[in-house]
Amino acid sequence: MTDPHTRALGRVFNEVPELYDRVRPGYPDELMADLSAITHLDERSSVLEVGCGTGQATRSLAAFGCSVTAIEPGPDTAALARQRLAGFANVTVETSTFEEWDDHGGRFDLLVAAAAWHWVDPSIGWPRAHDVLRPGGWMALLGHVVVRRPGEPEVYAETADLHERFSPGNPEWGHPPLEDEVRGTDEGWGLVEDPGGLFGPTIVRWYPVVQWFDGAGFADHLRSTSLYRKLDPDVREPLADAVAERIRTRMGDRAARRYLSVIRVGQRAGS
Repeated sequence: MTDPHTRALGRVFNEVPELYDRVRPGYPDELMADLSAITHLDERSSVLEVGCGTGQATRSLAAFGCSVTAIEPGPDTAALARQRLAGFANVTVETSTFEEWDDHGGRFDLLVAAAAWHWVDPSIGWPRAHDVLRPGGWMALLGHVVVRRPGEPEVYAETADLHERFSPGNPEWGHPPLEDEVRGTDEGWGLVEDPGGLFGPTIVRWYPVVQWFDGAGFADHLRSTSLYRKLDPDVREPLADAVAERIRTRMGDRAARRYLSVIRVGQRAGS
């Protein structure tokens, strides 16, 4: 079960919604097209998005013309999502956790969680996902896995001494895995708890994505992540500034943030 501290950590993005909106990656068009093809998504479909953030995936879903109900627990983040999505008449953003959300008896063809399902209590989330989907409906987890490529300069390798200086012994520091290693993890629902028999076998697909930053931009990206937001500001800010300076002085003020974007899709079990 996801513990309360971990679920509370998911709210830290509400501290910096504008920053989150500016630096976080969206999802590749190819990924969204495959999601639509797998789940038969079209303008007649109804979609529930859990943890929409500021709308990175929501915009792509809305472009298919389907009805999208997006829920987001952070009030400031949800407010910014409403601004960003104001041009889509087919999108409604509600402020709530999935566990506490009032569905008013609504049932959906597709439930999407983009980099958000790990913040949901699985003992509540999986059964509820099954319940709010229509028979034959689909569950889709979208996400980004940070990766590295052999021989390419990589920020964590270049700044390991800085991380150890400002936050010594932190067990979460470490180099991203190699891209080929991640591609081998192509079964199941990833790092989240398995739903048991509530959903059928998963379809897993990977999509390479890269963001390029200067030093200041990369530091801002770090400030938008839960790993750095949970640090004390007196640690986080000097560390982020030192990382920015290292990128400027040793990496030519240009650093890659490589991902494998992923979809994991399974169909609701039972009639």
